[in-house]
Amino acid sequence: MSAVVEAIPRTAPHGSALEVLRAFAKLGLTSFGGPVAHLGYFHTEFVQRRGWVDESAFADIVALYQFLPGPASSQVGISLGILRAGLPGAFAAWLGFTTPSAVAMILFGYGVTELGDLSHAAWLHGLKIVAVAVVAQAVWGMARNLCPDRERATIAVGATILALAVPSAAGQICAILGGGAIGWALLRNNPAVQSGQPLVIRLPRRWSIVAALAFLVLLFGLPVLSAAVPSHAVALFDSFYRSGSLVFGGGHVVLPLLQAEVVPPGWVTNDAFLAGYGAAQAVPGPLFTFAAYLGTVMGPAPNGWAGGLICLAAIFLPSFLLLIGVLPFWNTLRQRPEVQAGLRGVNAAVVGLLLAALYRPVWTSAIFAPADFAIGIVAFLLLALWAVPPWLVVIFGAAAASVVARI
Repeated sequence: MSAVVEAIPRTAPHGSALEVLRAFAKLGLTSFGGPVAHLGYFHTEFVQRRGWVDESAFADIVALYQFLPGPASSQVGISLGILRAGLPGAFAAWLGFTTPSAVAMILFGYGVTELGDLSHAAWLHGLKIVAVAVVAQAVWGMARNLCPDRERATIAVGATILALAVPSAAGQICAILGGGAIGWALLRNNPAVQSGQPLVIRLPRRWSIVAALAFLVLLFGLPVLSAAVPSHAVALFDSFYRSGSLVFGGGHVVLPLLQAEVVPPGWVTNDAFLAGYGAAQAVPGPLFTFAAYLGTVMGPAPNGWAGGLICLAAIFLPSFLLLIGVLPFWNTLRQRPEVQAGLRGVNAAVVGLLLAALYRPVWTSAIFAPADFAIGIVAFLLLALWAVPPWLVVIFGAAAASVVARI
């Protein structure tokens, strides 16, 4: 028996895993700014430019992964891959989007091990300033699409206030649930959004069941195995799998969570952690590749590139299992009018959460002086109005911050 996933217009032909790999590899090299900005990049590339999914399907996929733990932007990317080219497309999307930043973080880990702390480098600070501009552009673009009326704009502002007042997973979940409830109650009169003629992708239902069971077995079984087997590799896999399974809010939230996992046991020094923390927010691609850096600089073996790959696989594995387990059923639910009304509210709340993330931690970790603000506003101007390629803006930010540091 098969479950049907429908999300791509028939006008966009079913693609290959190689096509998906190429598209996401480009984004993996150029998508600076963290998970908020990644959603903006995905929207531009796969909704507007390539037409792989329509506006409604993309918004619903984004909304789904606000309910699930793990790296939301990576999960959206993996879903776009699976909708374009099946399960091979899912792995191609993850590989293309993740590899550049994972390699960069592993190399940075070797650099920190050999050269010491680089966290105060001026060019790194410049990259974080550019991230503010990239995130602001993404929030602006998504707000225009998902908050076109006063009701949804109000939901977004309320979600922002709640997320800032309760800066935890509980606050984010309450904002999402509240937005869904308000949308269900107040936005039913909005016309239903109809997706284009879909290209049907069939996933065996048993795959979804097996993936969901595997997620739960690993979540509850790995701690038992770690306690029974005196192996640092098992303890490492358990720690990072648990972090990827339980963290809501994406990369910015998992960084401090991982600090509690690796610093107190003495696996990673606090100075080395902070060095990687700054670098993780400055490289393109998913922030969860910070796990590769931690595995590289870790004291106990396995460390180096082997430790980095173990940590990387462990933190992303829950995302694969969750999306395979949930995506087919979500597609059926989202066709219902009452669910669509709730999703309108959820999407507006998501914009509010992204706006809150723009302020904290993105803005608060980068803008400390008038010169920082000046660099940031010029970067935003170049991105939003002059359509300068992001990689050029990144070079500008790094160079400008370096010049300011010398003045």
